[in-house]
Amino acid sequence: MFEREEGAATGSGATRPRLDGLRCIVTGAARGIGAEIAGTFAREGAAVGLLDVAADVKEVAGGLPAAVAIADLADPDATRTAMTELIAALGGIDVLVNNAGILRITPLLEISIEEWDLVFDVNVRSMLVTTQVAAQAMIAAGRGGRIVNMASMGAKRAGARQAAYAASKAAVVSLTQASAIELGPHAITVNAICPGYVLTDMGAATRTPEMVDAWSATSPLGRCAEPADVAKMALFLASADAAYCTGQAFNVTGGMVMH
Repeated sequence: MFEREEGAATGSGATRPRLDGLRCIVTGAARGIGAEIAGTFAREGAAVGLLDVAADVKEVAGGLPAAVAIADLADPDATRTAMTELIAALGGIDVLVNNAGILRITPLLEISIEEWDLVFDVNVRSMLVTTQVAAQAMIAAGRGGRIVNMASMGAKRAGARQAAYAASKAAVVSLTQASAIELGPHAITVNAICPGYVLTDMGAATRTPEMVDAWSATSPLGRCAEPADVAKMALFLASADAAYCTGQAFNVTGGMVMH
């Protein structure tokens, strides 16, 4: 299904959309990077399923060829049920983007066990559950597939007061690598994206113009990322162009991190 088709084009001579005919599920799709990925995928020909805890994810779906499921990804049973329903609604799954995540800013010595567990439940355990459901469906269909996990620059360079978040995102990278090894024989690639500072709603309450200026100064490009910068990487990894990429953690940091 993901073999490159030479000369693939529409009857008018235009290039065929990069995700033409693929069924894609995006978690955390109600806003920010997830909403941008969902819109980008739909414009590139995909049928999209959206999964989020927020009821307003339905607004994202308004102009998209999308199925919608609402579930708390901290709840494994609800997550498994929502994934199963979305796959059934789409008639299968070719691409899973595990974008959902939460950020907590807390000094190391003040992190409670409850906060630590919640961050890992949403940021890591939910990816295990969604990957299990999606990969089982992909293997049964025999068409291969793509799984894209949202990690963070914090997985490679942790910041103060972000111990739970950074540790969870490092776990995402390791989960990605292990998944790539096990699922590769089924023609399923698994990769992670490590965004730098992206100007979305996440973290907006604690973000100041001075902080944005300071972050921008650490990039050779002199700016922070927009959601579209990350969505374009997700599009590449979901497409046939990334057929030989697996087990990687791709930086989208504007050069803030280079390893």
